[in-house]
Amino acid sequence: MNLTHTKLQPFPHSPPLTHPTFLFSSRSLLPFPRNLKPAHVSPSFLYKKHTLLRYGCFGVSRSRTRSSISEVEEEQKQKPVLVKRAYPFDEIEPKWQRYWEQNRTFRTPNDVDTSKPKFYVLDMFPYPSGAGLHVGHPLGYTATDVLARFKRMQGYNVLHPMGWDAFGLPAEQYAIETGTHPKLTTLRNINRFRSQLKSLGFSYDWDREISTIEPEYYKWTQWIFLQLLKRGLAYQAEVPVNWCPALGTVLANEEVVDGVSERGGHPVIRKPMRQWMLKITAYADRLLEDLDELDWPESIKEMQRNWIGRSEGAEVEFCVLDSDGMETDMKITVYTTRPDTIFGATYLVVAPEYTLLSSIVSTEQRESVEGYQDIASRKSDLERTELQKEKTGVFSGCYAKNPTSGEPIPIWVADYVLGSYGTGAIMAVPAHDARDHEFASKFNIPIKWVVTPNNGSCVESGKAYSGEGIIVNSSNLKVGLDINGLSSKEAAYKVIEWAAKVGKGKKKVNYKLRDWLFARQRYWGEPIPVIFLEDSGESLPVLESELPLTLPELDDFTPSGTGEPPLSKAVSWIKTIDPSSGKPATRETNTMPQWAGSCWYYLRFMDPKNSNELVDKAKEKYWSPVDVYVGGAEHAVLHLLYSRFWHKVLYDIGVVSTKEPFKCVINQGIILGEVQYTACKDTYGNYISADSADDLGEYLQEIIPEERVVKSGEFFVLKDNPNIRLIARAHKMSKSRGNVVNPDDVVSEYGADSLRLYEMFMGPFRDSKTWNTSGIEGVHRFLGRTWRLIVGSPLHHGAFRDGTLVTDEEPTTEQLRALHKCIAKVTEETEGTRFNTGISAMMEFINAAYKWDKQPKAIIEAFVLLLSPYAPHMAEELWSRLGHPDSIAYKAFPKADPAYLKESTVVLPVQINGKTRGTIQVEKGCSEEDAFTLASQDEKLSKYLNGKPIKKRIFVPGKILNVILDRQNVKAGSIQ
Repeated sequence: MNLTHTKLQPFPHSPPLTHPTFLFSSRSLLPFPRNLKPAHVSPSFLYKKHTLLRYGCFGVSRSRTRSSISEVEEEQKQKPVLVKRAYPFDEIEPKWQRYWEQNRTFRTPNDVDTSKPKFYVLDMFPYPSGAGLHVGHPLGYTATDVLARFKRMQGYNVLHPMGWDAFGLPAEQYAIETGTHPKLTTLRNINRFRSQLKSLGFSYDWDREISTIEPEYYKWTQWIFLQLLKRGLAYQAEVPVNWCPALGTVLANEEVVDGVSERGGHPVIRKPMRQWMLKITAYADRLLEDLDELDWPESIKEMQRNWIGRSEGAEVEFCVLDSDGMETDMKITVYTTRPDTIFGATYLVVAPEYTLLSSIVSTEQRESVEGYQDIASRKSDLERTELQKEKTGVFSGCYAKNPTSGEPIPIWVADYVLGSYGTGAIMAVPAHDARDHEFASKFNIPIKWVVTPNNGSCVESGKAYSGEGIIVNSSNLKVGLDINGLSSKEAAYKVIEWAAKVGKGKKKVNYKLRDWLFARQRYWGEPIPVIFLEDSGESLPVLESELPLTLPELDDFTPSGTGEPPLSKAVSWIKTIDPSSGKPATRETNTMPQWAGSCWYYLRFMDPKNSNELVDKAKEKYWSPVDVYVGGAEHAVLHLLYSRFWHKVLYDIGVVSTKEPFKCVINQGIILGEVQYTACKDTYGNYISADSADDLGEYLQEIIPEERVVKSGEFFVLKDNPNIRLIARAHKMSKSRGNVVNPDDVVSEYGADSLRLYEMFMGPFRDSKTWNTSGIEGVHRFLGRTWRLIVGSPLHHGAFRDGTLVTDEEPTTEQLRALHKCIAKVTEETEGTRFNTGISAMMEFINAAYKWDKQPKAIIEAFVLLLSPYAPHMAEELWSRLGHPDSIAYKAFPKADPAYLKESTVVLPVQINGKTRGTIQVEKGCSEEDAFTLASQDEKLSKYLNGKPIKKRIFVPGKILNVILDRQNVKAGSIQ
């Protein structure tokens, strides 16, 4: 840095300065601006509290308060103004980031020594949005980096890559709004994300960087699709989609809110369209069964089990009756998990989109049914099946025959039944199903009880009993079925057996899981490698040799308005020739969903430059499966389920060697914004306590700044009115709330190592936690203390010495014990991803080390190695200053010596006349005389012993010291 002399005065009336003068900058120490006049500089500007406390400016300690600022100013009139940093992170971090990049320190060679153990640690790779990272994003990335660095130092071959899930809706929407090609937007966002990640010192192998938008990558996404097509796992079908007439496009479920488009608020209807589907249901059982073998959070596995939703039951046929009550040839097949309750079925319900509904509905009810269908088409599946919503429906005008009781029962149309689940029709048993009971009660449909609880307890009036029990009211000798008196399980088995025998039904396993709707009416996605012959419409796969089928350049990305995807505008690209027959053909204009590229990227990281196959078999066999996969719980079902499905297909065709892609999945917690304090006010503007606000009905809210808040017991209150309790709440970071913390700002002010360390120290990795700026100040001070312990305090001019303060002396036993205790704890906690307690152990070590007269090099070097995975920039710099020419990244992680982990002292209870009066800490093997001496010196015990005549001492080594006083020579009352 070039130092420029200036004669500016930092304070009024202070003598002119003729030496370099600096102001604090969040990025570095910058020369005082030449154009800033003395009148522009106020003491409050130069002596901001956060600057003084955070960086130890002018020697101000943390204990100094606002009231002492004037004292500091007075002191500084006698000495130069100089800002001192806790440690020079702004010099260290760029230096080592350049070193790592230039030396490709973290590059994993293509040909590794496979005799060594491997560790594949992976982040769920990000979608690079224009907003960049906020401090919540690096939480998972820091954890995987700690593990990657830790395992490298333990001698593992580590694969720790990063890439970009870069196709998708946000870039296309931005393109439509601004006219910017989504590729330009995406590449710009990728560059920003990459720059931010590098600034945090993550040890990614950037040579393996991939992006889903690269043709070299999506060539293999298309190849996987062709394998699915070849095996009948990809097909086209008419399915209901979200169609927005105003926007002229199909919308994804997440783009529809309360029946209208998220963009513009236009009405959205459900409309059948021909779409590409993937037959994930063919793998339902395997996806379910193999969950048991995975080291995943139980909550995630349970979510997948529920999403797959396997159930065993029966399909039963109900014959539709004509207007005269006679049986017709038309049958309604229902799926039920409770065939034991079939005698209690008092009506049927079909979904509004049920395929036979138009044939069933009566002439009188047709208009009502069609109106209801139109209303239902505007609702999402989630809205229709929400338990709390009021049940709606309309009578079809027709009846069916209950095959067991022989009674005619009405057929209703209701949107709480989905056409995509089961057969699209259910038998409704209102006595034993809550939804059916609510519906039957509303529309005055009979309720028939056929199950009583096993314990004979009474069912609450007006409620359905959905449990199992003993069957009643369930006999019809005309049809040959009597299940009265049987348990629910026995009755279910007998009903299925009867239905199969008389040709009315069969045993059936069903799933909630639906086939995957794979097509998107979007431009910014992978082209689907299929062509259609113009003369016949027959679909044919693109030849594998012609992959990748690249996305054409378009200037207009807006929806066509006709339901045709934007690619339909690429006329010259669409028209092609079938190479086999030479016939004219057209290309598929739908694209793949964003999920496609993220289904298999973990495999490409193993062999990212391979142009001949998706992944080399030997490399895949060595690196598979991913050992630790870290990401948000929001991907618990879709991404993880889709990835598992594709992986199992690839396993079946011999591309991969494992049944599952991810051995261990960890969901990091969410980092919430700083706590926000809110006061409640009545309509007159008077403050009211939060605990009484609800009683008031309507009330206003006001955000209260932290300086007006104090804690009172478990609650927060107004400082100037403690009777007013406040609402204290932390929210998820979002731009709309204005509580986003940019990591660039944190790195600029505290350094990357402080951000990394704080995110790991905030609390258990899997738990949600609240961002607190004072917390990062704490870990920043810890790093500063570590630096000063090893390097020393800054010199008079503010810079630090080049070397260290360590000595070559042999460590003491006390120092070795402190070190190896720290090694054992940090190793154990890092292995268990309990990073916060591992950091605590290092803090305890530094506290202990400050009490030593000297810092032996052997002790300090080992500690720097422990620190390295967590604060890599500082560790590299300290390692270099300790005399090592090479990077610390591959140095062996210390191992704890059990000899130093054994406790050398014991807590010895001390009794006076048989009554325990206290304890003392003694060395193992301590003699009776030494124990007595220590007891006599103890502040609490000395009053019982000093000057008192002793009759005898009873000493059991390591167990107890009992001192018996000579009571005859002790004055009464001297012993309490």
